[in-house]
Amino acid sequence: MDIFKRISEHRTEMERLSWTGTFAEYLEKVKNNPELAMTAHARVYKMIESHGIEEHNGQIKYKFFEQEIYGLDRSIEKLVEEYFHSAARRLDVRKRILLLMGPVSGGKSTIVTMLKKGLERFSRQEEGAVYAIKGCPMHEEPLHLIPQELREDVEKELGVKIEGTLCPSCQMRLKTEYNNRIEDVLVERVLISEENRVGIGTFSPSDPKSQDIADLTGSIDFSTITEYGSESDPRAYRFDGELNKANRGLMEFQEMLKCDEKFLWNLLSLTQEGNFKAGRFALISADELIIAHTNESEYRSFIANKKNEALQSRIIVMPIPYNLKVSEEEKIYAKLIKQSDMQHIHMAPHSLRAAAIFSILTRLKESKKQGMDLVKKMRMYDGESVEGYKENDLKEMQNEFVEEGMSGVDPRYVINRISSALIRHDVQCINALDVLRAIKDGLDQHPSITKEERERYLNFISIARKEYDELAKKEVQKAFVYSFEESAKTLFENYLDNIESYCNWTKMKDPLTGEPVDPDERLMRSIEEQIGISENAKKAFREEILIRLSTYSRKGRKFDYNTHERLREAIEKKLFADLKDIVKITTSTKTPDATQLKRINEVTRRLIDDNGYCPVCANELLKYVGSLLNR
Repeated sequence: MDIFKRISEHRTEMERLSWTGTFAEYLEKVKNNPELAMTAHARVYKMIESHGIEEHNGQIKYKFFEQEIYGLDRSIEKLVEEYFHSAARRLDVRKRILLLMGPVSGGKSTIVTMLKKGLERFSRQEEGAVYAIKGCPMHEEPLHLIPQELREDVEKELGVKIEGTLCPSCQMRLKTEYNNRIEDVLVERVLISEENRVGIGTFSPSDPKSQDIADLTGSIDFSTITEYGSESDPRAYRFDGELNKANRGLMEFQEMLKCDEKFLWNLLSLTQEGNFKAGRFALISADELIIAHTNESEYRSFIANKKNEALQSRIIVMPIPYNLKVSEEEKIYAKLIKQSDMQHIHMAPHSLRAAAIFSILTRLKESKKQGMDLVKKMRMYDGESVEGYKENDLKEMQNEFVEEGMSGVDPRYVINRISSALIRHDVQCINALDVLRAIKDGLDQHPSITKEERERYLNFISIARKEYDELAKKEVQKAFVYSFEESAKTLFENYLDNIESYCNWTKMKDPLTGEPVDPDERLMRSIEEQIGISENAKKAFREEILIRLSTYSRKGRKFDYNTHERLREAIEKKLFADLKDIVKITTSTKTPDATQLKRINEVTRRLIDDNGYCPVCANELLKYVGSLLNR
C-alpha cells in the first residue's frame, strides 16, 4: 500500500536527521556555522523570515502567517518587527514576556499554534537545526559546557555569544560520567516537538488549590530519593516541568492572567535574567521565548492591581484586534467551513461576503471625517477606491482609533450561525439571504449583547442585505449583458469616437447624412453618470481614456472593451439600464414565451458556468433580482 511506502520514507527521513557526536565534533560544526548556537528568539525570527517577506504599498507582509491569519498584516508587522526581530538581535525586549491581547476568536491562539508548528518544521531543516547535550532533560545548548573563565576567548574564536550555565543534571553527569572531559560529552541533534515535549511547553491555568508549581519547574522523584538520600541531588529530581521542557524553544501561557500569582513569580527571574528557581538547586538557565495570550478585560484587571507592577514591567503587550477587511473575513469563514463535513452543501456566491460585511460593520468606529460613513470606510479598508477620498485619508482613519477592531461580533458567532443554516434538513444550497436570516435569528440567543447593540446589529444586517442586493443585481446584469455582447462593444466604440472628437475639438460625421456634427454629449454623460463621474470631472476622465488609448496604440496593443475596468463597468450599467425592462419582464414572468425562456436559459447557464452558481441558487437569484427590479 502507498501509505506504508510513505511511512517508510518518513522513517528514513527521521534517520537521516538524527546525528550524535562528541562535543569536540559539535564545536567544529559551530565553527563552520555559528548560527547553530542561535538563541530561541533568533530561531523563531529566522523561521518566520525563511518563509519570505513581501512589501506592498509600504506594508510589510510575512508569508509565514498568510495561510492561517487574515487581515491582520499591520498587527503582524508590528509583532514581528517590534518583538521577534528586536529580540533576535539580543535587544532588551527578549527579556520580556510577549502578551497577545485581544478579543475572543481574534487569532491569538492561532498565532501561537502557528509559531509552535513552524518551529517543529524548522528544526527539521538544516538552517533550523538544534543540537543539545545528549541525555539532558532540558535539551540544553552544548556550549554551556565551556567554563566561564574560557568563554571570552571561545566566543571570539567561534563568533558566537555563550549565555547560561549547565543544568544541575548535566553538571553531575559531567563529573560522574565524563570525568570532567567536556570534549567527550555526547551531543545529539534534537527535533522540536510539542508532542514529545522537546522545545515547546504549554501551561494552562486550572484550580489554584490543586495545581502545583511542579507543573512549571519539575518535582522531587520520590522513587529515587531513598537511593540518593538528598533532595538537592539532581538524580532525585525530575526536570520535567513546562519551563524545563520549553528550553531552546517556546513557552506558551494560555490565558496567562487567569493563572494564580505564585505561578507568575517564576517569570520575573526567567525573563530578566534567563533563569528560574527549582527545588533545592541554584538558579537554572533557560533560553526560551515566553508568549502568553489574554483578553482585554483580564488585562485591565491585571494592570489595575498594584501588586503586579514588577511583572507588568516585564511584559510587552501586542494588541491583536479583529480583522477589518471584508475580503479577508470571507477567507476566515471559507477556511472554517472547509474544515467541516458540509462540503456537499453548495454555498451561493456572495453568501460569505454578506456575513463578512455584517461582521466588519460591527467592528468599525464612526470616523470624524466629513461625509465618511461606515460603508464607505468599510470599502476603503478593503482596498476599494471611494470618490473624494485618498490614501492619506485611509491612513488617518486607520490611526484615528487605537481600540478599533477590539470589539464587535467575533468570527465564531458568525460561523456558528452559518453552520445552523447549513445543517437544516434537506437543504442543497444556501444563499446570502439564508445566512443573514440565520445571523438575525441568533441575536436573541447571543449571551453578551445589550439591547442597544442588538438594534445596531439589526441595522447592520439591513445594510449587509442592501449591499448584497447591489451585488445580486450586478451579477444578473453581467449575465444579461453577455447575451448582448455585441451591443456592449458597439456602445464602447461609439463612446470612444465621441470622446476623441470632444478632446480634439473636432466635428464628427453623421452616419446617415454625412454632415459634420458635434460630439453626442448626452450619450457620453449617460455612460459616465453610471459610475459617478460628475460634470466637473468629465473632462479629466475623457482625457485619461484618450491618453490610455494613445499609449496602447503607440505600443501596438489593442484598446478593447475589457481594457479599462471602470469604463467597462459604465458601459455594462448603461446597457443594463437600457435593458432593465427586458430583464424585469424576463425574470418575473410566470409563463415566459420561447424568446424569454431562451434568454433565461442563456443567463442561467452563464451564472452556472462562469460565476459559481448551481441550478438551484441561479434560479433563486433570477427570481430575487426580478422582485427587486419590480419594487
